[in-house]
Amino acid sequence: MLRYFVVFYLFFGEFYARGMWLTPPGPKYPPTKGEVWPKPQIEVKGKTYYVLPSQFKFKIMDQTCDILTNAIARYSYIIVGNKIGPKARHTEPVSGLRPITNTDAFYKGYLNELEITLTSPCEELPHFEMDESYNLTVSSSSKLISSSIWGALRGLETFAQLFYISDDHNDVRVNETMISDFPRYKHRGLLLDTSRHFITLRNILKTLDAMAMNKMNVFHWHIVDDQSFPYQSERFPELSERGAYDPTMIYTKDDIERVIEYARNRGIRVIPEFDVPGHTASWGNAYPGILTECYENGRPIGLGPIDPTKNMTYKILRDLFKEVQNLFPDKYFHVGGDEVDLECWESNPDLINYMLANNLIATDLHALFMRNVIPLLANNTTPVVWQEVYDEGVTLSKDTLIQVWKYDWIIEMITVLMTGHRVLFSSSWYLSALDSEWTDYYAADPRQMVYDVIDDKTLLPGIVGGEACMWGEMVDNRNVINRVWPRASAVAEILWSYQDDMKHYDSRRLRVPREAYNRIEEHACRMIRRGIDAQPPSGPGFCVV
Repeated sequence: MLRYFVVFYLFFGEFYARGMWLTPPGPKYPPTKGEVWPKPQIEVKGKTYYVLPSQFKFKIMDQTCDILTNAIARYSYIIVGNKIGPKARHTEPVSGLRPITNTDAFYKGYLNELEITLTSPCEELPHFEMDESYNLTVSSSSKLISSSIWGALRGLETFAQLFYISDDHNDVRVNETMISDFPRYKHRGLLLDTSRHFITLRNILKTLDAMAMNKMNVFHWHIVDDQSFPYQSERFPELSERGAYDPTMIYTKDDIERVIEYARNRGIRVIPEFDVPGHTASWGNAYPGILTECYENGRPIGLGPIDPTKNMTYKILRDLFKEVQNLFPDKYFHVGGDEVDLECWESNPDLINYMLANNLIATDLHALFMRNVIPLLANNTTPVVWQEVYDEGVTLSKDTLIQVWKYDWIIEMITVLMTGHRVLFSSSWYLSALDSEWTDYYAADPRQMVYDVIDDKTLLPGIVGGEACMWGEMVDNRNVINRVWPRASAVAEILWSYQDDMKHYDSRRLRVPREAYNRIEEHACRMIRRGIDAQPPSGPGFCVV
């Protein structure tokens, strides 16, 4: 008996050690069918189902506007135009009814229309306080109801995601479903850096499509930086003429207006960032006089951050910001303020004398600069800044958004919140960490992390949202889409969906729900079918497109 046990152990132990025992054929995580990403707040789904006919239509019951009619055209193409999955082999008979030979007890007939009831007039532009809630019922009388055009857009996206192809590929189906949905966080953003590598307009528009699929609502356009200045200014054309990588690698006024309109139709705000006083080397190609000459051992070695003591600096910024804000309609504007080379300021003889005369140190110069720059923004502008601006004691209005991105982020968030300011969180959501997987981003929830430390719910509403950040050093126009998606989908779900939060568990040990592995597989394939080249989320698998 012992001999047989030894043989069994030697053979199957080796088999197990090589991982063969636990690796069945097929996809690692089989995709779900008709499951929504990000997960709705409340969803009740039955086993009964309806079949999609080719004559399916949307029916507007109340208010309407161009945003709604444009959305209906898009989703008609997605749902009826075969963007749900592989084309079904069969269509319904002329009568519009399924053959009586079908004995499936769960089959309830054809889903011929969705009634859309928008109970309030459309708003022109998406905004920070916009209502994105909706109620959706899929039944013999299917209805989408929202008091806001933005909620109607989110509901249409959810409705499109509920459809799936039957196992025999004969039908497009949708299960009987009731959904009541709204976002957890108001600001659910994606930062895209278009300076380190130029990203074409086509891929920016694809990014907006993917954001809408993931119910993200802020496109943070980090449009210029040290490496290039692709924004084409009418007031200062030399900035892009001398600062862009190439004359073809610029964003014209028409390009920007197209991005803003494309985003508006998808309920997405566009917030530009013109990062100052650091990250401005490309400005110096046209206006070297506004930058600081850096010194080493008493000798000049090149240009550094913007010089905070020159009047010309603020005149250029005032006129540039005025032009940009006339183009971008959102009331929020990101002025950066991060990673300023203070050593350069400390090395410059003129700035050394200035600091000595005014009893300042380099961080005081940073604070002085930001105090002078923020008032240059248009009236009623809400500034967004990186956390260094707050850390260095700049007086900021309480509605200023402080974007937390550095280490010790939990303590940083608590400190910011306790002084009455609002937080945008990004520290755990850097997509430029290319070795990070979607599960790494899913495990970070800023409100939960703060609550784990202070056990106090009163500060949590001050965390108004967050952003996934795709910095451009190691991605370019060829691979940016699949580097962002579906990893950014994890951030989107944390920012939208209900979490069983505010309980006493360590968020660092937060586990991704098992069903999410399967659901994101379906979602990645869904994005691919709609033209978003998402990378595989979790390992071996396949998409039928």
